[in-house]
Amino acid sequence: MPRSLARNLAAAPFASPLEEELLAFDSFGAPTRRIVEEGVLYLVNEFWTSAQRQAHSLHEISYRACFKPQLPGFFISRLTAPGEAVFDPFMGRGTTPLEAALQGRRPMGADINPLSILLTRPRLAPPPLSAIEKRLAEIPWESGEIERDDLLVFYHAETLRRLCALRRHLRARAEPDGVDDWIRMIAINRLTGHSPGFFSVYSLPPNQAVSIEAQAKINAKRKQTPPLRDVAALILRKSRALLSDGVPPEHPEALLATSEAWCAPYVADGAVRLVVTSPPFLDVVQYASDNWLRNWFAGTDASAVRISAHRNEAEWEKMVRACLEEFARIVSPGGHVAFEVGEVRGGKVLLERLVWRAAEGLPFERLFVLVNSQSFTKTSNCWGVGNNAKGTNTNRVVTLRRT
Repeated sequence: MPRSLARNLAAAPFASPLEEELLAFDSFGAPTRRIVEEGVLYLVNEFWTSAQRQAHSLHEISYRACFKPQLPGFFISRLTAPGEAVFDPFMGRGTTPLEAALQGRRPMGADINPLSILLTRPRLAPPPLSAIEKRLAEIPWESGEIERDDLLVFYHAETLRRLCALRRHLRARAEPDGVDDWIRMIAINRLTGHSPGFFSVYSLPPNQAVSIEAQAKINAKRKQTPPLRDVAALILRKSRALLSDGVPPEHPEALLATSEAWCAPYVADGAVRLVVTSPPFLDVVQYASDNWLRNWFAGTDASAVRISAHRNEAEWEKMVRACLEEFARIVSPGGHVAFEVGEVRGGKVLLERLVWRAAEGLPFERLFVLVNSQSFTKTSNCWGVGNNAKGTNTNRVVTLRRT
């Protein structure tokens, strides 16, 4: 162990009850490591499981670059009480608002991508399975006409006709109810994938859609043609899976918006008890191109969605500062912010340091960076040293308390 690192392992007085609790955390058989590096306190352990499908079934909706439900769940259960508001301004597929609802808190969320609301809202108040089955039987599946011939690279002609019939049905409803909302969400999530549970021929995993040209190459390489899929049956099958663990308990009314993360005028001053969020990590994810097919089905103009792509650390830190300034307005005194940044570029870029610096001078106490790590063998690995040459499998969560 480096001498400088060893010096930093010396115990210090507990900065907060939360730090004291996490230092005593040993649910997975290992003690929490307390490390100070360049003035930043790190608490390192496996704080939630790495096992798949351990969360509520309603979370099983695919979306690019989303964190596991255990992450917001860990903070919601410790830092909020039933009825209090939990907010995520980069909500993506809605993991934080849904977990808030499942724990009886008020779900609040926003995202610049309008698809986020379509993926989140239906799961906060799911319709009964019987109502879904009844509505699917009422849709005029046989009346569909192929709207885009180029999509035949993904779909059997009859499958595409049925998708177009469903798309027209949903778009014709001036005020779609909760059942239509649910069916749209499932359809968006089943458009492409790599198993017979999706509408398409074999393609990339469902959290992104390849281009027409790329799919044509996949088809040629695999010598495949799109098979016939039963759209209604697949929607019902996915509905059963999502509802297998039940629905959220009674909770305060949700507040969802399409907006920039650093501007939330729809949220009152001090209305939020906890923010759990994770922004895009520099320029590593191409949200617009990944979602082009979903945007087509939903009728969303992808060119009008201003997804931010921060190409250097200075731009990214400026964005974080703007977000934290808004969080300082909406988070009540004593409330918290859990700002997850994951691991970027093999551990060479420590985004948590940028968040820590961006919070300087704002009415937040900088508590620590929680490092949830499932694959470290020595302390230095927390900083991307020598773990399969690509850093560690970690979440890094900058944790702040509103003063």
